[in-house]
Amino acid sequence: MLKTLRVIIFAAALGLLVSGCSSLEKNSNTPEGAFAIAEEFDKSERYEEALRRYTEVKNKFPYSNLATKAELAIADVYYKQESYAEAQVAYQMFKELHPTVPNIDYVQFRIGMSYFNQLPSTIDRDLTQANDAILNLSEVIAKYPNSEYVTEAKEKRSSTIKMLAEKEEYIADFYFKRKIFDSALNRYEGLYNNFRNLGFDAKALSRAAICAKKVDDEPKAKKFTEILARDFPDSSELKAAQKEVAE
Repeated sequence: MLKTLRVIIFAAALGLLVSGCSSLEKNSNTPEGAFAIAEEFDKSERYEEALRRYTEVKNKFPYSNLATKAELAIADVYYKQESYAEAQVAYQMFKELHPTVPNIDYVQFRIGMSYFNQLPSTIDRDLTQANDAILNLSEVIAKYPNSEYVTEAKEKRSSTIKMLAEKEEYIADFYFKRKIFDSALNRYEGLYNNFRNLGFDAKALSRAAICAKKVDDEPKAKKFTEILARDFPDSSELKAAQKEVAE
């Protein structure tokens, strides 16, 4: 029994020694050791410490290829933290410094997604980031057509464009309900001209025709009604427009 206990204690001490050697090795003043430590904090979701450690790699070993990996890892950590504004800046900086890295499509995609993830959940709030999201996701689609990120980039771009269309509809309806027909006309025209084939065309044409009639713009009222009759001949929107314009 005593012998068995001694063996257990010896094995435990040996384990601690090996573990200590491993930690010492990782703590050595090398880019590999420093990066490995940063990765451990990253994987265990201790993100603030991971950021600090990746920054150390970048600053202490600027000529190592691991410095470049650390720069991208910093952006990724911000993204995992859902600190999307910081992630966008970090990815953009990485792209500017390393435009020819093999995974630049990933970097570009993450720039777009960082903007996308900053969008509000409802259209009645500020959608300033939407155009930046569309621009950067479009760049993925145009410049890297074979990228694995193209499909999701297209989906997120479409979602963003639809949000802008819904915002335009929301503002147009606001003016229409308050009988501010000149402002409503401009918005419905914009909805039709800028967001075609997204499900808003019939309503936009109908309301544009009605608003044009209300502000005595007969040529526009006629034009929008004719387009509505051509493209949506059996729609309730056409009947509504014809009723108003005919009066």
